[in-house]
Amino acid sequence: MAAEFYPEGALIAVLTTQPLDRTLDYRAPEGGCSLGAYVEVPLGPRKVLGVVWGPGSGDFDISKVRPAFRVLEAAPMRDELRTFLEKAADYTLTPRPAMLRLCTRAPGLGDPPSMRKIYRLGEAEPERMTDARARVLEVLRDIGGLSLTLGELAEAAGVTPSVVKGLVKQGAVREEESPRDTAFPHLDPGLAGKALAHDQAAGADRLRAGLRAGGYGTTLLRGVTGSGKTEVYLEAVAEYLAQGRQALVLLPEIALTAEFLTRVEARFGARPAEWHSGVTMTERRRVWRMVGEGRAQLVVGARSALFLPYQRLGLIVVDEEHDTSYKQEDGVLYNARDMAVLRASICGARVVLASATPSLESWANAEAGKYDRIDLTSRFGASVMPTMRAIDMRAEDLPASRWVSPTLRREVMARLERGEQAMLFLNRRGYAPVTICRACGHQIGCDHCDARMVEHRFLKRLVCHQCSETKPLPEACPACEVEGKLAAVGPGVERLGEEAAELFPDARIAVLSSDMYTSARALKSEIESIAQGAADIIIGTQLVAKGHNFPLLTLVGVIDADLGLQGSDLRAAERTFQLMRQVAGRAGRAETSGEALLQSYQPEHPVIRAILGGEEEAFWRAEAAERRQAGVPPYGRMAGVILSSTDVQEVFDLGNAMARQDAPLRRVGAQVFGPAPAPIARVRGRHRVRLLVKADKGVALQPALAEWAGQFRLRGQLRMAIDIDPQSFY
Repeated sequence: MAAEFYPEGALIAVLTTQPLDRTLDYRAPEGGCSLGAYVEVPLGPRKVLGVVWGPGSGDFDISKVRPAFRVLEAAPMRDELRTFLEKAADYTLTPRPAMLRLCTRAPGLGDPPSMRKIYRLGEAEPERMTDARARVLEVLRDIGGLSLTLGELAEAAGVTPSVVKGLVKQGAVREEESPRDTAFPHLDPGLAGKALAHDQAAGADRLRAGLRAGGYGTTLLRGVTGSGKTEVYLEAVAEYLAQGRQALVLLPEIALTAEFLTRVEARFGARPAEWHSGVTMTERRRVWRMVGEGRAQLVVGARSALFLPYQRLGLIVVDEEHDTSYKQEDGVLYNARDMAVLRASICGARVVLASATPSLESWANAEAGKYDRIDLTSRFGASVMPTMRAIDMRAEDLPASRWVSPTLRREVMARLERGEQAMLFLNRRGYAPVTICRACGHQIGCDHCDARMVEHRFLKRLVCHQCSETKPLPEACPACEVEGKLAAVGPGVERLGEEAAELFPDARIAVLSSDMYTSARALKSEIESIAQGAADIIIGTQLVAKGHNFPLLTLVGVIDADLGLQGSDLRAAERTFQLMRQVAGRAGRAETSGEALLQSYQPEHPVIRAILGGEEEAFWRAEAAERRQAGVPPYGRMAGVILSSTDVQEVFDLGNAMARQDAPLRRVGAQVFGPAPAPIARVRGRHRVRLLVKADKGVALQPALAEWAGQFRLRGQLRMAIDIDPQSFY
């Protein structure tokens, strides 16, 4: 069906990316425009981007309506994407312009096609190698054949453009004229994939059968770590590519993309399009345009890739679907897993949710029959699941300043003697979580937040993990001014690295933490070298639990398995269970069997026992029963309201007024709890107060929330954020 067309001068409604929660009337530009066209329109003295959303309303002085400047050279936004944005805005209570901004995150969308100079790796070696030249060549090798502009290459390598030009003259770098936006290489779904074992092949057949049936559907693909989930869902991708439809694979972590892209290239003969924060602006524009023209068959990306303008979207895979990074916690508050299901339901696509440890929401939907479920119970190839046991720390003779138990030390030594890798896991970044003065007891906190500053010895600074404020490590206590009495308390991965260097002086130790690498490329490079055997002991935070494959790794030691069980977060048990099972799954992924050891002061805790016993279904059933009894997600509805201001009295006054004037919520049977100071009551100088809204499962909560919040006008510094289905409660 052809898009509705508006002739020149016709009244059109345009949704802009500016913070106005309504469409604006304009006249169609010269040559007219179609529904969904990307247009440039005047707004005051500025030119702004917008999308034709329908016919104009004409509800004010028609003589004042201004014409749109021009239609941009981009494929019009499809009906299904506009519907998706409308429904996503309604669900998350987000203004529509903010949703539209998620769909237009690429520079120069309206620029006409043109040529540009790009740079690739050449064949010759430079006559004289310098550090700067080596960095340029290393960047070009790392990006796997992609092209960069002169500015992008110079910035990525940390050199001046003249260094790149010098390498061009010597033939070590090629300078080419290229169209700004070119189609991505063709992916061949007919190439043979890996030979699958019986249950992997059966799982792939079931996925393909569902795809051939057509229409919307969601499948939970649950498989133990290392069971070949990726190979199974790549067969589903192949099925859709063969049908001429587009596919999207969402990954929770940029560092995962390098290994995954290699696997995709081996399966389909070419690299797919990438979309995440590590992609250059030039490549971002190319991906956006090629996806919109249907000339990118497969996109691999972070959660924002869900908002690209696909023409024939047929399949969305959400890998590691349980991962909390799929929930955006600032700006537009949305869960990419849930939005993937929403978008697929609108455009008749299929969704595959893949995980070794599914979220309770997905598990419950599969139990209720809303989702199909496929289980992979054995590891791919020769590898087997690691054995798991606890180290009871109450029985270990461990000095106060040490964190690696004698039992764990012996096990690590045994692996090192056999030439295998060991991992020590601690979910705390930095050197130490608290810096305390032994003279007066003062704990160094952030000047802008109610949070302790974390010592990062690698950076030689204290860092606030809430607002990223940093300050040098002081010589004297800020409170009592006594020098030499500041002490680091508790372990972080950097401190654990120091201890490991003392305990295992001959071992090569790699500390993997997101804050220790200047770029995603540097982190990916380090992970690749570790996988190839460049380290004997890996020390890491939850970053290492996210799907990485270290073939030589046979032992995982969890330093503080009890860490996630503290606090009042309703998902604490679920997250601890997922994290421990995921990190344990890094061990024994090749021929040699693996083992996971959990250091715990409460090994009899039900969550620890469920982790060790592998009783996953029993754990989910028990957790589901508790949540059902309490009426909380996924068996009830919740919304968090976060109020903030630089004035603490102002924010509490608003919170109390909202708690009193809750009639719109009471009418639908919802309850309001609070206001109460947020667990971290001040972030970036703003005081924070939370209210929690709780309702039964079937309640239409969003309209009631909108009516409730609409009673209050926010003036001055007051801000309100409504978080539907909150994942964190800080």
